[in-house]
Amino acid sequence: MFIQTETTPNPDAIKFIPGSPVSTHGSFDYRNAESAAKSPLAQRLFKIRGVNGVLLGADFVSITKAEEDDWAVLKPRILAGIMDHYLAGLPAVEADAQAQTLNAHDSEIVTQICAILDERVRPAVAQDGGDIIFDRFEDGVVFLHMRGACAGCPSSTQTLKMGIENMLKHFVPEVKEVRAA
Repeated sequence: MFIQTETTPNPDAIKFIPGSPVSTHGSFDYRNAESAAKSPLAQRLFKIRGVNGVLLGADFVSITKAEEDDWAVLKPRILAGIMDHYLAGLPAVEADAQAQTLNAHDSEIVTQICAILDERVRPAVAQDGGDIIFDRFEDGVVFLHMRGACAGCPSSTQTLKMGIENMLKHFVPEVKEVRAA
């Protein structure tokens, strides 16, 4: 198994691409071992000292490290952990966790916002090892969760304001602003 790696705009996050599907039902963002109870892969990775976050995307794993740790030390350990996981034949996320879907969005505006995020924004953000999840739409403001490499990235505010906000305003005139949830 050959696992590719890509740097991200966040210096504390790297994207690992195992060449196999990781999550078939959306992304899963874990900030600690306790939250990863339904993910054998994330549990394994949190056992590596210095791993602070694990985002499982469709075809990648984004790892966020502690600021004081060094990628030269962590990267080989993470590669070995991912490889061992796949060789063991375990799922990245247990089936019952993958069966959960996003809450149904009933308004037409919210449906439009989510479609734009899914079709135009999320694929681009996934290239950098992150994900953006819709939270809510209130009084013209779209609230989004930044996940994976996007969470804590120095350029995340610029991505929200200059990229996503401008795009949503263009396609959905009811959108006045985008904020991190």
